[in-house]
Amino acid sequence: MSLQTEIADYIASFIQKAPLDVQQVMKQATKNLSESNIAANTPQQGQALLSFTLANQNGEKVSLNALLKDGPLVVTFYRGGWCPYCNLELRAYQQILPQIKALGANLVAITPELPDASLSTTEKNELQFQVLSDVNAEYAKSLDIVFALPEELRPIYSSFGIEVEQHNGAGQFDLPLAATFVVGQDGSIASAFVEADYTKRQEPSDLLPVLTSLNN
Repeated sequence: MSLQTEIADYIASFIQKAPLDVQQVMKQATKNLSESNIAANTPQQGQALLSFTLANQNGEKVSLNALLKDGPLVVTFYRGGWCPYCNLELRAYQQILPQIKALGANLVAITPELPDASLSTTEKNELQFQVLSDVNAEYAKSLDIVFALPEELRPIYSSFGIEVEQHNGAGQFDLPLAATFVVGQDGSIASAFVEADYTKRQEPSDLLPVLTSLNN
């Protein structure tokens, strides 16, 4: 089953269960973010991806330069283990991880979750790739792919049992957009996907032809 199908199924289930007023507030917040033109200045194909050094789920420091020594890299950002769309996406990437590696590439996910939370996300989704903790979303901010969770959504999230601060740290409501980059060994972006609507994600299998082209 494709990621898009799984997302569509989840949305259909959510629409049936969630109160209409809650759906309307969430839909308007997404519309406002999309119309803010937030994705206008995000990294584009052909540009160099800014370097990073971040801790993985085991507390080990990981740098972009070190990762690229082994081959091209897929870098995907997710909001947190509390986000059902992110979990669906992470599991979809796990499913094609063998194909990514067969093409000589690797995959990392970056999140504002603190390492303890990212470790929980890794274990819950049985991920076999590194999850990097971008504390306070500082790296994502440098890429202009960050927004603050709107005030009107915070009590709604709490009503769902989602306490963002427990994942990101006290006072931290900054989240990355849904974003995925394929980076060549020279550090340049071969493919860029950035979406303000968190329910829209790139189909992971769409990245395989990009990785194939980097081998030619």
